Amino acid sequence: MKNLSNNVQLIGNLGNEPQIKTFDSGKTMASLSVATTDYYTNQQGQKVNDTQWHQLVAWGKTAEFIKNYVSKGNRVAISGKLVHRSYTDKENQVRYVTEIVINEILILTPKMETKAA
Repeated sequence: MKNLSNNVQLIGNLGNEPQIKTFDSGKTMASLSVATTDYYTNQQGQKVNDTQWHQLVAWGKTAEFIKNYVSKGNRVAISGKLVHRSYTDKENQVRYVTEIVINEILILTPKMETKAA
């Protein structure tokens, strides 16, 4: 059950081009946003689309893969973990962030529609 303690799996579409940063240490980071949509019928019998946006981050080889092959609109499946962090912005305000750190990513968009084509 150890693997179930903090595991997130999503299938969704990228809303923007991934943002890639390479640090002085040589480490690469990719940040991206993925939309997932659930469909349901409300009490009035109307079909409703409920879209949620998820902030994701990847490091190292996974970030390099995203840099080379993933682009806006791609449908992806990801596996990762949920993390919470805080930081102080330029106005000295504490900001809180919840994001998913990607362990694995799979491109579901057909090859002819991806960046590498």
